[in-house]
Amino acid sequence: MAKRLDRIVVVDLESTCWEGEPPPGQENEIIEIGVCTLDARTGERLERASILVRPEKSQVSAFCTQLTTLTQADVDAGIGFREACARLQKQYLTRDRVFASYGDYDRRQFERQCTARGVAYPFGPTHLNVKNLFALRRGLDREVGMDAALRTLGLPLEGTHHRGGDDAWNIAAILAVVLGLPGKGAS
Repeated sequence: MAKRLDRIVVVDLESTCWEGEPPPGQENEIIEIGVCTLDARTGERLERASILVRPEKSQVSAFCTQLTTLTQADVDAGIGFREACARLQKQYLTRDRVFASYGDYDRRQFERQCTARGVAYPFGPTHLNVKNLFALRRGLDREVGMDAALRTLGLPLEGTHHRGGDDAWNIAAILAVVLGLPGKGAS
């Protein structure tokens, strides 16, 4: 099947985390998948969504709640990782569309968790690293965080930082500018 170039699926993950090393027997697991679809022609952000994912091998720490606002009760009400991957494929056609994230962490975390759980990777082969593209486009010596990129572009940080849906929405605004699309925030 030919790749669909109508929309870019921007993804941002939140995972279980701790101030130091994970407690014995626990590991970083995806607890939220934020999604924003970006119209690849107009630069318009079409949707802001959040898929809460129930972790299998870890608990949400107080540090993680402080960072993301997500609690153990929030993610316990989420869906399983396998179901979340199936939803990405069915609802967003992620196997057939380009997907983007801010940095490589999200792509690598999906790859690790899919391998560990025996779940098919929900994306096709094309990934855009918005963090890298932004630094290259701006002629920076190093990559910068999402909030710094927004400030550089004069764009507001919309929503709650470190919440997947909100971060995906903000990353899509950065990507629209980097790609020179005419959408909101383009310069």
